[in-house]
Amino acid sequence: MKYSYLGKSGLKVSQLCLGTMNFGPETEEKEAFRIMDAALDAGINFFDTANVYGGNDRRGWTEEIIGRWFQQGGGRREKVVLATKVYGDMFDEQDGPNSGAGLSAYKIRRHFEGSLKRLQTDHIELYQMHHIDRNVSWDELWGAFEILVSQGKADYIGSSNFAGWHIAAAQAKAKERHFLGLVSEQHLYNLLERTPELEVLPASQELGLGVIPWSPLAGGLLGRNALSKSGVRSARSAKLEQHRSQLEQFSALCKELGEHEDQVALAWVLANPAVTAPIIGPRTIEQFEDSLRVTEIVLDADTLKKLDEIFPGPGRPAPEAYAW
Repeated sequence: MKYSYLGKSGLKVSQLCLGTMNFGPETEEKEAFRIMDAALDAGINFFDTANVYGGNDRRGWTEEIIGRWFQQGGGRREKVVLATKVYGDMFDEQDGPNSGAGLSAYKIRRHFEGSLKRLQTDHIELYQMHHIDRNVSWDELWGAFEILVSQGKADYIGSSNFAGWHIAAAQAKAKERHFLGLVSEQHLYNLLERTPELEVLPASQELGLGVIPWSPLAGGLLGRNALSKSGVRSARSAKLEQHRSQLEQFSALCKELGEHEDQVALAWVLANPAVTAPIIGPRTIEQFEDSLRVTEIVLDADTLKKLDEIFPGPGRPAPEAYAW
C-alpha cells in the first residue's frame, strides 16, 4: 500500500480509504469485521464513516459497529486514521427545536460526543462537515472546531460537498484566526462526474486540501457488471441507459487493457494529483480484495487520452474552460 500526506497536514493516509456506509444496512457486522481486519492487513489505515450511516431507522449503527470492532483490541484503534462526519439529522428527541440538519456550535458539540460514544474512542483524527450550512457563520464554525482541536478530541477538520468558493471562504477565515483550517474535501468525483475539475479540485490544491472522492464508481455504473441486467440496481437503470454508449466504449477499452472496469475507474481517479485517496465501499470481503490491485495500475498517457474522449470533462479549470 502507498501513502500520501492528507492535504497540507503531516498526517499520512493510505491511497485507498475504506468507506463503511454499507456496514449495518448492507453488510452484517461479522462481515464488516472481516473487511476491516483485511483492510489493516493490506495496509489501509484510512477509514471513513458518518454519524448518520445506518439508515433512517437506525442512524449511528455504522459507527456502533466500528466501535465494537475497535473494542476487540489488537491495536485496531491505534492503527486507524478515523474520519467521521457531522451535519445530518440524527432524529434525537433531545435536540428539540435544534433537530434537523445543520452545523451550529450546539450541534457540533452534541453530535461529536455522540460519535465518540458510539465509536468507543476518545478522539477522532478527521472530523468532517458533511455539507455546507449557509445559516452558520465561519466564526461560529471555527470557534466550535477550535475547541475540539485544543481539547485533543479532534486532530484535523475536513469538509464534504463544498463548492470551491466555500473552501476559499473557510480557509480565509481560518487564516484570520491563526487556525490550520480544512485539510481535506470529500467530494463526488468519477469519470461520469467531472464537474469538480472546474473549481473544487483547483481550489483544494491551491489551498492545501487533499481531495477524498466519494462514489468513484458512480454508484456501480463504472463497475465490471454494470452492463449486465443485474449489475446496477433498478433505481439507477435510467442513468445506465443514458450513458450506455459511453459505458460500452469504456468496457471495450478495459478489455484491451486486460483490467476490470472498476479497477480502471479507480486508477483514473487516483491519477489526479489533487486526489489523496478515493473511498472504496465494499459490501463483501471479495469486493474489498478486488479493489486492492488498483494502487498497482498505472494508466499511460494514451489510455488517459482515450478515457477523456469517452468521458469528456470540462477540459480545464474555470474560467479557462469556458472563457479566455
